[in-house]
Amino acid sequence: MPSRPSAVPPDLLHLDQLRVTRGDTVILDGVDWRVARGQHWVVMGPNGSGKTTLLRVLAGFLSASGGTIRLLGRTFGTADWREVRRELGIVSAALAPAIPPGELALETVISGRYAMLDFWGRATSDDQHLARRLLAALDVPHLAARPWAHLSQGERQRVLIARALIARPRLLILDEPCAGLDPLARQRFLTTIETLARRRRGPGIILVTHHVEEITPAFTHLLLLAGGRVAAAGPLPRTLTTAALNRAFATPLRLRRTAASYRLDLTA
Repeated sequence: MPSRPSAVPPDLLHLDQLRVTRGDTVILDGVDWRVARGQHWVVMGPNGSGKTTLLRVLAGFLSASGGTIRLLGRTFGTADWREVRRELGIVSAALAPAIPPGELALETVISGRYAMLDFWGRATSDDQHLARRLLAALDVPHLAARPWAHLSQGERQRVLIARALIARPRLLILDEPCAGLDPLARQRFLTTIETLARRRRGPGIILVTHHVEEITPAFTHLLLLAGGRVAAAGPLPRTLTTAALNRAFATPLRLRRTAASYRLDLTA
């Protein structure tokens, strides 16, 4: 008897001709993008290229003007996006102002399990155990009882990652997570991300960054935006090139590769 064809797991993300306009301004124009299981993507592009708008659309904080958004097996417009967000981890500096200065790091982590900020619920013993375990996995167990206002930028980023992971997300979005970190804190943070990306059953990761130096070896693909359009999309070796970056940033640049990282230099 012929063997039964194996089911192909759905993409984590599938955008088809995504378009976002506000008035006469076109912010995103015909964006096609597919993120499959096992892939980790970098999103780059100059200021104004549409990166922030793209993230807001994925999170359901901003409505698209056209196209189709399918995220984690659900289609925008036919699914309750509040439920989708429970499976979507987001680490962004934009979350920080909504966290009360006196909230303990442990409470901030637990808040991610309930998709809320300014945690007001009653944490269970299971919540606390899992939050402490995640902080320990990120090498910051000592922060559990420390108020948010007393955390450094690097410590806050790790707490936000723990917050994102506590809901066991299928997709983790890191929105310029190294902004404001000193070189040592940035390297430690990138090491954490590299470890997470290589975890066998970890989430797919989307890293939004301006800096090629932050692209660690575990990342597999690149989405390059310019002027609200896709300038390049696909496997890193094919898309992260000097020519592609020159076109997207409209600046003479030279991309240098090493065994474990990238470097970008101005050539004029």
